[in-house]
Amino acid sequence: MTDEFFAAHMCGCGHALISDSPKKTDPAAARSVSRRQVIGAAGVLTAAALLAACGSRDGSDQGAGTSEAPAPSVNPSVSPAELGNVMNGIDEVQVWQEEFYKDLHRHPDVWGEEARTAGKVTDKLQEVGVEEILQIGGGVVGVIRNGEGRSVLFRADMDALPVTEATGLEYASTEPGKMHACGHDAHVASALGAAALLAKNRNAWSGTYLALFQPGEETGKGAQAMVDDGLVDKLADVKPDVCLGQHVLTAPQAGHVATRTGPVLSAGDSLKVTVFGQGSHGSMPHLGVDPAVLASAIVMRLQGIVSREIAPGDFGVVTVGSVRIGDSPNVIADRAELLLNVRTYDPAVRDTILGSIDRIVRAECEASGSPKEPTFETIATFPRTVNDPQVTDAVTQAFTQAFGPDRVHELEPATASEDFSRIPDAFGVPYTYWSNGGFLPGQHVVANHNPEFAPAIQPTLRTGTEAAIAATLAYLG
Repeated sequence: MTDEFFAAHMCGCGHALISDSPKKTDPAAARSVSRRQVIGAAGVLTAAALLAACGSRDGSDQGAGTSEAPAPSVNPSVSPAELGNVMNGIDEVQVWQEEFYKDLHRHPDVWGEEARTAGKVTDKLQEVGVEEILQIGGGVVGVIRNGEGRSVLFRADMDALPVTEATGLEYASTEPGKMHACGHDAHVASALGAAALLAKNRNAWSGTYLALFQPGEETGKGAQAMVDDGLVDKLADVKPDVCLGQHVLTAPQAGHVATRTGPVLSAGDSLKVTVFGQGSHGSMPHLGVDPAVLASAIVMRLQGIVSREIAPGDFGVVTVGSVRIGDSPNVIADRAELLLNVRTYDPAVRDTILGSIDRIVRAECEASGSPKEPTFETIATFPRTVNDPQVTDAVTQAFTQAFGPDRVHELEPATASEDFSRIPDAFGVPYTYWSNGGFLPGQHVVANHNPEFAPAIQPTLRTGTEAAIAATLAYLG
């Protein structure tokens, strides 16, 4: 097991929590438009986000946990003809999009090895008419400049997992021990489809679209790698007004989306704790300090943090994912390594849990007579994902217009984590992040990260493409 694999992330929870009721929007907040008006050529659902409520750019309040800049106003209404033009060509896009998805699934790239995927993305962006493409921190950014207007960044993550696939699909991974078990191949294919349609149908919108393809989400390092490589400076002249992201999950069902205002994903911390004993022969424990007993005491005592130190109404998780001690049955090792995972929503709760871990580990080492101080290493840290209220409301209204209220749901907060928010935070702009359902009714459903994870190709890719464009065009026009 690698440290990167241990840094379990957003999809580690597998199942998003979706309310049974469709998402409710305020009918007074959006211009009334018939469903016929938001149907494009060939019956394609279009980006009706342009019809979302107009808001004051200067007077909007920033939601807690989001970036400093206020949410930009959404677009005024556009004609039904313009809406129809936005999705013109989606059937042609879908053909290559499905093949692109299968190719990525056959050839998954894990963190630090995404060169092939980045190259394929770059080639496809060029092929569909994106003239300006930047390579930043292992990721790719396609820039579509289309006259005056706002700038929108849509992010898709590219990396796979160190998992051996067991789906039996005809397009299953050909890379031993590597698999797209979290839907990032679908994210990339959907984002490329959206970029292709926006590049093709420039007469239907105006502004700047940034298609960002990020490495290393699974490790929590990819977004920061792009920021550290100068993402903000390199996009200074097209700085986004808003950032958007989506994820394929087991719920809602395929063809549906789910949104939520405020906290939607928890903060995550992965730690490596090493405690020290004194090695000895297995038959002579009295001559050593047994790190197995020490580690066991720590594991048991950690279970009391959430149950006894955190208020019942607050959320917290402390998981011991791995304990490594020695290699031989008749040798008392000289150390033990524990891999821990912490999930929280409240920063104060996070501080309490991390402080308690430190206190418990040190106290148990002293109680066991450990000859050395323990060591603590942070493997990965994920920020909270807190959706901006105004951006989320605008995107939800856009989805409701485009898909109908029965296909738009409330996304309950999940205990999983993501690094997406580091990108809008670096720019100081608001964001929203939603779920795109990946499984059809009656289909075998397993959690993200499972070796049998196999979302339905359609309508997952088509809905992901439509949702990306609908959300984007809430701000471009």
